[in-house]
Amino acid sequence: MSDTFKTIVSSAEGSYKEKGSKFLSFAFPVENVDEINQILARYRKQYYDARHICYAYMLGSSRNEWRANDDGEPSGTAGKPILGQINSFELTNILIIVVRYFGGILLGTGGLITAYKEASRDALEQANIVERTIDEIISVDFDYLLINDVMRVVKDMSPQVLDQSFDNMCAMKLSIRQSDAEKLKSKLRNIIGVIVENE
Repeated sequence: MSDTFKTIVSSAEGSYKEKGSKFLSFAFPVENVDEINQILARYRKQYYDARHICYAYMLGSSRNEWRANDDGEPSGTAGKPILGQINSFELTNILIIVVRYFGGILLGTGGLITAYKEASRDALEQANIVERTIDEIISVDFDYLLINDVMRVVKDMSPQVLDQSFDNMCAMKLSIRQSDAEKLKSKLRNIIGVIVENE
């Protein structure tokens, strides 16, 4: 199983025009449904005069939390093609909104699917896509006398140190790529007196 996922760094915009209808697309990096709902509320307010505000999102490193919304367009003609672009770019932790201004000429099912797909693709082509690692957070507690042994492992494995306190009893919070986590934990557990726990 891969311990990486792809997402976008910052918001991006795109557009598509067909027979007078304008499709404005917006892609956002998001972490949770609350954040998504806030962005949707903001855009519904800002584009209150638009005919439709359709969207799709994908959340989680395993890409299993998603939703596609047609906002009154014929079923499957808006949210699904937007989600299709998220899938074809293999992205997660992303929301794409497409705002449609009706141009007076009906586009038909095929025309709508193409328009929502192309508008979404345009926003994603403007976006900065990055690959991120899925990390595990490990907390380590140990007696000060063991500090040299623990630091040797930390230096060797290079996890990110999120937090640390050194006193008679020392504590560290480390973040490391999931595929390296077991190796780090077993090296630390090999030092007698070190307590290792997952966050």
